[in-house]
Amino acid sequence: MPISTRDIEFEYGKLFAQQGQLPRLPVPELQKTLAKYSESLEPLLPSDKLAYSKRVIQEFGESAQAQTLQQRLEARALDPSCANWLEEWWNDLSYMGYRDPVIPYVSYHYSFNDDPLCSRPNQRAAKLIAGAMTFRQAIIDSSLAPETTKTGALCSHSYKFMFNACRIPQKPSDICRTAPYEGNDTVVVVRNAQFFLLPLVQDGTLLTQAEIERVLDRIVAQADANAAVPVGLLTADNRDTWAENRRYLIDAGNAAVLDAIESSAFIVALEPSRPVTREEFSHAIWHGDGRSRWFDKPCQFVVCDNVRAGFNGEHSMMDGTPTLRLVQYVIDNSPLPGESANVRNCTFEQLHFRTPPGLVAAVKAAEGLFIEGTEKQHLAVLNYSAYGKEEIKRLGCSPDAFIQLALQLAYTRLYGGPRPTYESSMTRKFLHGRTETCRSVTRDSVAWCRAMMSLSSNNEERISLFQAALATHTRLVREAVEGQGVDRHLLGLRMVLRPDETKPEIFEDPAYAYSSHWYLSTSQVSSENFTSYGWSEVTPKGYGVAYNIRKECLIIHIACMRNEHALNSDHLAQYFETALNDVRSMLLKV
Repeated sequence: MPISTRDIEFEYGKLFAQQGQLPRLPVPELQKTLAKYSESLEPLLPSDKLAYSKRVIQEFGESAQAQTLQQRLEARALDPSCANWLEEWWNDLSYMGYRDPVIPYVSYHYSFNDDPLCSRPNQRAAKLIAGAMTFRQAIIDSSLAPETTKTGALCSHSYKFMFNACRIPQKPSDICRTAPYEGNDTVVVVRNAQFFLLPLVQDGTLLTQAEIERVLDRIVAQADANAAVPVGLLTADNRDTWAENRRYLIDAGNAAVLDAIESSAFIVALEPSRPVTREEFSHAIWHGDGRSRWFDKPCQFVVCDNVRAGFNGEHSMMDGTPTLRLVQYVIDNSPLPGESANVRNCTFEQLHFRTPPGLVAAVKAAEGLFIEGTEKQHLAVLNYSAYGKEEIKRLGCSPDAFIQLALQLAYTRLYGGPRPTYESSMTRKFLHGRTETCRSVTRDSVAWCRAMMSLSSNNEERISLFQAALATHTRLVREAVEGQGVDRHLLGLRMVLRPDETKPEIFEDPAYAYSSHWYLSTSQVSSENFTSYGWSEVTPKGYGVAYNIRKECLIIHIACMRNEHALNSDHLAQYFETALNDVRSMLLKV
């Protein structure tokens, strides 16, 4: 039953009107989760290890300890002071307590299509700023409605962390700071390692797009004529180190500058680069050279000197769907470029950091870590133009399941077998819901991949196995969206275990760690407005695969680390392209 949340949170306006009616994230039935977990291990383990793991799972399910842990988790889910039983643990373990740099290991990016109406970088930046402020105003004046699906409204809680928000480094776990909208109608423009505060309301009225463009020209001229210590690189450091250096910044007299950046609506990075290839473009939007960014801000619009543009998102409090809505709105609804008859001479303020020698040394160290991390990222952006969503649907397939199976075929051909695969599934139909895991490797997917690689399999058999694998994948995604996955439930059972209690063998079993070690970490964000979107791998042994299913093409962003494991994003992209060709050919040979 839906439970009112008036005592839990204070969210008002049209965007949040449905919050009190959203159901809470359910705690799945224990035996169902254990059965799904056991089934997910079958295609991943050899027979002897599988037999051992199945015995461990069965013994855990029959134990009094399992019942006790389940009861604790169910009690937590019913606690009226807890909006979502998973939220606090997930946010801390996956994001706020994570100590590695947010770039490249946490943040994501969207690379936009070129805008034929914009011929100058500052013209495009002004257009993006104007559109984003219109979207922000729709939240303020309560005209923005919540997102909906066929089953109803989605949770809007994460919108609270979209504007005028910032991740703040702290030990042992970061926090998110939010500032009031009123009085903070500002953006911070970053250029050539220098920060500029631009009030977007002057003389009581919002700046026009032409006025924003004009003032950006002045900011760029001033920034390019000077130099500064690239303090923004500190946000790309190890989180504990950044926490220490943030305190150092404050002690050096930079509290007001930090406050201006952290409380601003969002960041606009005016990059001097001119990316050409798809991979150069992704690198430029994702992180650039790091000298003109503040990676802790949840929303950064990036515009390059050749007018290419995109978005960088800090992931800790928001997943991709809210920011997708934001940038879609900005691209589709921004006012057309044009001169205004009355362009005011608007003001801005340069934010000057005080940088004693110790801080300069800290910035240099952070830059070294940034360069090391970003240069290890090997990207391949596959623009597959043979067909897209419309053709996949004509073939009678779910586009998402189709892509996931093609990826399994590509990986299996490249490496000789499957590995644990994560697909992100949205759980925002629940109060404060974020994501659940769909474990994409199944008995059916493995059987189909084997048939595709066997000379003795005929096409009819392959199609039959493919359709079975499609159905299984679609079912698993549907269950994950309903909060009935495996991984979040097992995490919850582990988290309610008390320090003085013996850890159940199910969590000591090597299969538990292996099956959640994501050799393929995958997610879909689809837009006709993006040339790509992406992020990093989540393990040094794996790939991060982000895919954009457009109407007439497929854009696949593949990232891996250059290291001793000898992975290669170009190779996986090539195998992916071959797999996509082969799947379509298989289905057309009926």
